[in-house]
Amino acid sequence: MKHEFTALDISMNKFLSWIFDAEIHLEVMNLGETIKEENNAYLQDHTKAMIFICHHFHEGLKVEYLTVKDPLVLWKILKERYGNQKFTILPQTHYDWLHLRLQDFKSVNEYNSTLFKTTSQMKLYGENITENQMLEKTFSTFHASNIVLQQQYKECNFKRYLKLFSCLLVIEQNNEF
Repeated sequence: MKHEFTALDISMNKFLSWIFDAEIHLEVMNLGETIKEENNAYLQDHTKAMIFICHHFHEGLKVEYLTVKDPLVLWKILKERYGNQKFTILPQTHYDWLHLRLQDFKSVNEYNSTLFKTTSQMKLYGENITENQMLEKTFSTFHASNIVLQQQYKECNFKRYLKLFSCLLVIEQNNEF
């Protein structure tokens, strides 16, 4: 059977994105209740949820949790085991955000991709980056030789980062940036 998303591995990498994917898929399959406190899900639904969750485990994890039969119990164990990621990965994500500079990238697309990866990680850990913060981050990290261009873009009063990104992309494609 094909995985709907990447299997959870023992190294704990990408746990938050895995748990997010798992929750969404369980909801779509009408099995979301099975991982919630005081649920009234049928035994058959619990079994389906366990099969689905374990199907998205690395083989080593399947062996570790072989005796767990309740999806809610398994969910709690996983959150307890991997829940500390916020405290280990978030500082690195903050560092990445602080040191993210448009001028360090060869293309606007590369910068945009890294910007969204970083902001998505921060959102997964409960920290929201606003449109204004993304705009300011981009404006403040223009290369020093483009200070006039930076001021011109600021005066355009962009409200959405994607509008600025589109504009920068067009300029880059026209080799004016």
